[in-house]
Amino acid sequence: MAKTTADLVFKNGLIVTPAGTIEGGVAILDGKIAAFGRDTFLLAADREIDLAGKYLLPGVIDPECHLGSHRPLADDFRSETRAAAASGVTTWGMQLVSLAITGGADKVKGPADIPSFTQAMPSYYDAARSAAIDFFLTPILGTDEHVEEIPYLAKEHGITSFKLHLQMQGPWKSAWPAYAFDDGSIYSAFESVAKLGAPAIALLHCENWEIARVLQKRLMDAGRTDMGAWDDRSPAFTEAGHARTYLYYARVAGCPIYVVHVTTKETLTEIEKAKAEGLKVYSEIGTHYLVLHKDAWKINVPLRDRSTHATLWHALASGAIDCIGSDHVAHTRSRESMETGNVWTTISGFPSRVEGMFPLMLSEGVNKGRISIERLAQVASENPARIFGLYPKKGAITVGADADLVVVDLKRRVKITRNMLHTVTPWSIYEGWDVTGWPVMTLVRGNIVMEWLEGEPRARVSDASVGQYLRRQLARSV
Repeated sequence: MAKTTADLVFKNGLIVTPAGTIEGGVAILDGKIAAFGRDTFLLAADREIDLAGKYLLPGVIDPECHLGSHRPLADDFRSETRAAAASGVTTWGMQLVSLAITGGADKVKGPADIPSFTQAMPSYYDAARSAAIDFFLTPILGTDEHVEEIPYLAKEHGITSFKLHLQMQGPWKSAWPAYAFDDGSIYSAFESVAKLGAPAIALLHCENWEIARVLQKRLMDAGRTDMGAWDDRSPAFTEAGHARTYLYYARVAGCPIYVVHVTTKETLTEIEKAKAEGLKVYSEIGTHYLVLHKDAWKINVPLRDRSTHATLWHALASGAIDCIGSDHVAHTRSRESMETGNVWTTISGFPSRVEGMFPLMLSEGVNKGRISIERLAQVASENPARIFGLYPKKGAITVGADADLVVVDLKRRVKITRNMLHTVTPWSIYEGWDVTGWPVMTLVRGNIVMEWLEGEPRARVSDASVGQYLRRQLARSV
């Protein structure tokens, strides 16, 4: 006999659905959304939770994180997926280099140390056993052999997204041995991804380091040592120029493109031109580009001037930018060991971004009128689910979808401190920030993996490893 009661029902909330926000609740049965709507129409349940007017959104899908870059991959899966759950993330797009299986990417000394993805995949699966949230894989292609593996990865492992760093040649080659290939390799990757068909897509990091090399020398010769010099080293045209070039190559190859961390109006212009010329192209921005400025830290692509914020918020709210992504990375270095007071010797890439990504979208975006909560649900959940081949299983509150949900209290006031975070990283660039609006419960397929009760110093995150690997299906066979 079919079960006539739900496992869990949320009531008395504001439910953000693809059709708009409604008053009511959601019923969950066997890890799926069984019903949503007015409270009076929902199933009875073994457990009921009164949302007391809080918002219920689809769980956040973060398409960009980097695990295993500085620590053993299994360690990162355990600690960082829980940090993600604490911030409302229910699905993570793991952008992994094959050398993550070496125990940390910084242990690789040259191209000979770079494994194939055929070698790496068993280690990925083994490391992921401790995951607290669901995840999909986006291999970062670094060798010609990796490009040749694209059909294999799609057929055997359900991988449909592939990332490319562009033109890591010249003096950067020895520092980034995993990215030692040229435009021929990149174009071949575009062709291979195009042959797979939907939803296969190539991800691009646009930043011309060959021009940056010249500009960096000029800045150093001029005596610049401030953090803002990093933006001047890789100015807007180096990002937009890369976008123009590789979007053109992708159009010739017929390859859909997803541009990560778009930071300038010039790049947005190139994306709109490519769309007008018939290329299927999407874009992503990190929350940090919307709330931090170039004097805050050194990362790639650089943080920009404060004057860019209004343009980027408008682009995200209006539909010109499709998704948000954390670009999260974790390590155990202290801030003092990374920051030297000189931009050229400061270690690039502030860590622990995921625990600020969604809360700051609530505080600085929704609560300050820069983006509606319905649009936030699109860019944080529905759009990445559609782009990366996860919809309608993920990405929206609809009947039959996985019960991946996040409860949001837009009135919750939080001061960000290191002690409230769950990442292994010992510091956050957002420490000391006063934030209004925070996720207070996260569910993955109906499992409550995070709950932050009023009055407690930080969220409680489950030790259960409920995360699953998400194979994606091509529209046609390989």
